[in-house]
Amino acid sequence: MWMYRDEVFTEDMIDDNIGFVYIIENLINGKKYIGQKKLQTYRKVVRKGKRAKRVYKKSDWETYFGSNLELQDDVKALGPENFKREILYLCKSKAEMNYRELYEQVVNNAILKPTEYYNSYVGGRISRKQLTSLLA
Repeated sequence: MWMYRDEVFTEDMIDDNIGFVYIIENLINGKKYIGQKKLQTYRKVVRKGKRAKRVYKKSDWETYFGSNLELQDDVKALGPENFKREILYLCKSKAEMNYRELYEQVVNNAILKPTEYYNSYVGGRISRKQLTSLLA
């Protein structure tokens, strides 16, 4: 289960957010992972003689445990009950997700602390123009 502000996060809380930035903590050794997840995905369906249509599909966010292979191996070995999943930010755009994920990784020095964090990659290409919702 995902926690958000000390509550269990449910589908009713999604509102108009497209994704979230999260932290997963291994409760046995304290190692953490900072990442982001979209709440839904879409693909274009080509229709004969018509314009392509976007089809939205709910993502696997409810059972998701990050993209890091070391973390996934630990979840398999130790069981999901030994991990705490917390949503740090609900985000209204992909750019906001990128920015907030990068911010948390840098502030916590996740890359420079391999014994404390699973993260092995930090990156992002974000412009100020894409973050208008954060500039208020």
